[in-house]
Amino acid sequence: MNRIFFVAAVLVSAATTRADACINLEGNSVQGGLLWGEVSPKTLVLFDNSEIAVTSSGVFVIGLGRDAPKQATLSIGGDQGCKQIVTVARRDYKISRVEGVPQKTVTPPPEELERIAQERERVRAAKAKRYERPDWLLAVQAGLAWPAKGRISGVYGSQRFYNGTPGSPHYGVDVAVPTGHPVLAPGPGIVTLAEPDLFYSGGTVILDHGYGLSSSFLHMSEVLVSVGDELDTGDLLGRVGATGRATGPHLDWRMSWGRERIDPQLLVPPMPKSP
Repeated sequence: MNRIFFVAAVLVSAATTRADACINLEGNSVQGGLLWGEVSPKTLVLFDNSEIAVTSSGVFVIGLGRDAPKQATLSIGGDQGCKQIVTVARRDYKISRVEGVPQKTVTPPPEELERIAQERERVRAAKAKRYERPDWLLAVQAGLAWPAKGRISGVYGSQRFYNGTPGSPHYGVDVAVPTGHPVLAPGPGIVTLAEPDLFYSGGTVILDHGYGLSSSFLHMSEVLVSVGDELDTGDLLGRVGATGRATGPHLDWRMSWGRERIDPQLLVPPMPKSP
């Protein structure tokens, strides 16, 4: 298959039952990375005892969260198959302080709590949908495109303090560009969420790439797609803004694999330098 990723460091455990049943993984074996493998179709694949979806051609993907442990167990083919230990490199995350954020988005007033809970449920439901589209997944594997190009102003995994109050880790990559700058689909998929004004993330779109892998685009001034729209790489889905919890116009691009948050910057080429 055509891939652009580095070969991941994979150690085979002493518990391996058949060496020829073990596989090579490709991708980024680091916190926030994606790993790819290929087996015979319908082979049982387990990652730390959780079953992994396999495409009709035998390809599967595994996402490693921000705080993934240094080792995990990959099982191929059930009891009669193979087990191997996957080593995961750790990362150091930067601390940043953001001042000037509207205080209501740092400490929401009581009357907004129900709205926030409802919006979180809509986001969870959108990410819980499952689409089996091997063509989409293979397109992601070949490499994604930047949805917007500009100065990178925030990186995955960093811990932010808003107006002095610690917030959750930042799970995306921020691209600082003017309001109205186009936001393009980084890869193919189907829109599962299209909201013009969520409390925290403002104008928000979730694009599902299949098999539990999705992209989210936050703080947009305009949402130009609807739920159910199928997009190809480069299709316009919205425009950059500063809606929700934001201090200036930028695109916050995030990616998830199931419940794990992964680093989009590991799946794209280096950001082009400004002329």
